[in-house]
Amino acid sequence: MIIVYQADEHRYDTMLYRNLGTSGLKVSAIALGFWHNFGDTTPLSNQKKLVFDAFDRGITYFDLANNYGPEPGAAEKNFGKIFHDHLTSYRDEMVISSKAGYTMWPGPYGDWGSRKYLIASLDQSLKRMGLDYVDIFYHHRPDPNTPMEETARALDQIVRDGKALYVGISNYSADQTKQMAALLKDLGTPFIVHQPRYNMFDRWIEDGLTDVLEDEGVGAVVFSPLAQGRLTDRYLHGIPEDSRANRSDSPFLSKDRVEPTIRIAQQLNEVAQQRGQSLAQMALAWNLRQKAVSSVIVGASRTAQLDDNIQALQHLDFTAAELANIDRILNGAEFK
Repeated sequence: MIIVYQADEHRYDTMLYRNLGTSGLKVSAIALGFWHNFGDTTPLSNQKKLVFDAFDRGITYFDLANNYGPEPGAAEKNFGKIFHDHLTSYRDEMVISSKAGYTMWPGPYGDWGSRKYLIASLDQSLKRMGLDYVDIFYHHRPDPNTPMEETARALDQIVRDGKALYVGISNYSADQTKQMAALLKDLGTPFIVHQPRYNMFDRWIEDGLTDVLEDEGVGAVVFSPLAQGRLTDRYLHGIPEDSRANRSDSPFLSKDRVEPTIRIAQQLNEVAQQRGQSLAQMALAWNLRQKAVSSVIVGASRTAQLDDNIQALQHLDFTAAELANIDRILNGAEFK
């Protein structure tokens, strides 16, 4: 028996919504990412709790990609089941995105940025999710072996075919973004968003990309705002035995990456406590201080994590002294 889900009638009362660049599309300042916790290794019941809690708290932006799992495609499949069982009546209140650009199937046509791959991949994504269209379709990474004009024309065709309302790019440099923006502008394609990695430990977008985004009227939706847990209380007192950093099969997080940042995180945590926030809340607020950033994508395995992250929106302002202190800490100085 399927229990009918009824969304909280007060879900829009406290969430912050921001336009993506100069477009008319607003997204929730906190977005729910499907990279880690929506594959076939996670019980569907827990996935439902996370999706329902997110929507009840005003999160409207749900960020997926063709290869999110495990296994690749599983996150879209599971989201599609949750959506069709419980959320179809709320489709027009949701911003659902997908991406293609990384390896999805074997052979020469299941990767990168060719017209054949991008269009075929989105067709597969729509089938897995049971959707007629996505709100945003991203090219997930630049392709050095495909002319950017071909990728741009594929993105344009996807919109004209009604399979996506808007397009975006991810992991493009400032120069690559400027080039793609010019191509899509000439085609009349609604290019409104870039999805880069951005957090206190990885500030590369400040070296030119944010200027390009503002000049082009494109918003940023950033991933890894908590540096895969290094900007939370998870590692403040060392590396727990049950953490991903302690596992040999974790390709993106290891002891070697965590250990050098523990002392820095401890100092940042002191600033957060003075602000009345957790470290994670301050880290998210710090991301959202950036004018070009419209939304931050968070991953969560428990609803308590999601709720804690949303609390960041209650204190987004920073004093000049706080920002200076944070910069000193990130540059290797002791907390003051």
